[in-house]
Formats: sequence, C-alpha cells, structure tokens
Amino acid sequence: MKRMVVFAALAALLVISGCQSSSVDTTLTAAYGVRTDISAADLRAGKQQFNDGNYGLAEKHFRKAVELRADNAEAWMGLAASYDELGRFDFADRAYEQLLKLAGRRPEIVNNMGYSQYLRGNSEEARKLLLEAQATIADKTIVDANLALLKKG
Repeated sequence: MKRMVVFAALAALLVISGCQSSSVDTTLTAAYGVRTDISAADLRAGKQQFNDGNYGLAEKHFRKAVELRADNAEAWMGLAASYDELGRFDFADRAYEQLLKLAGRRPEIVNNMGYSQYLRGNSEEARKLLLEAQATIADKTIVDANLALLKKG
C-alpha cells in the first residue's frame, strides 16, 4: 500500500514536471497531426495491474511502455517496483539506474530504492536510503512508514 501511494505521488510529480528527453520517437502522428503517446495504454494497464497485485502482468506492461518510450520515468518507476515485488532485484537495480538517469535522485525514487533494499533484507542500506529520502521529501508519511517497517523487521 505504501508503495502504491509513493508510485502515485511520483506519477503526479512527473506529470507536473514534464520530465522528458526526446532521444526516442515517442509519438505517432495521426492524419490530422495529432500527437499520441504510444506508451500511454501500457502505462495505464501497468498501473492497474500493479494496484491489483498482479506484478507479473504489471511488469509486462511497464516493460512494453519503456520499450515504446525510453524516456518515460513513470514507466521506469513502475517497472522497478514490479521487479521488486517479483523478487527480481537484479532487474530492479537496472530499472532504478535508468530512472535515476532520467529523473535524478528524487526522494520518491530513493524511498522506493530503500524499500527495495528492505525487501532484500539489507537493513543497513535500506535505512541509509530511507533516511536520505526522509531528509528531502515534502510529505514524510510514506518514508516514516517504511522506516517503521524496517524497525519491526
């Protein structure tokens, strides 16, 4: 649940900030010149599957979204989170690496990276990342909840 809120917060943040680079053609031009994001349907489907707990299907849609539009930080975040939930931490690390290149070291991303380390049982690294996120994030609710999980575990 905490991850979904962080995912939703990052999604809103990325939409507002318009974080994009245009090294990959991300649109189709219709007959009337209307630009359409070709990864949007997979991004929506990935979010829905993730929220429903279908992490394998979420991974499939987020992966397709980043294949169609490599500059989609929101899709990279979903892909990393899906890999975490599937226990594919090697792939999660690669997705986080791409995400950091696109969006920078934002506290929402660092929080998810800390949660990833928590899932792996790396308490010390998780605490370090979560404290880093806590120091700069505006709403500390999610990070505080993740730190509480770490103390219990």
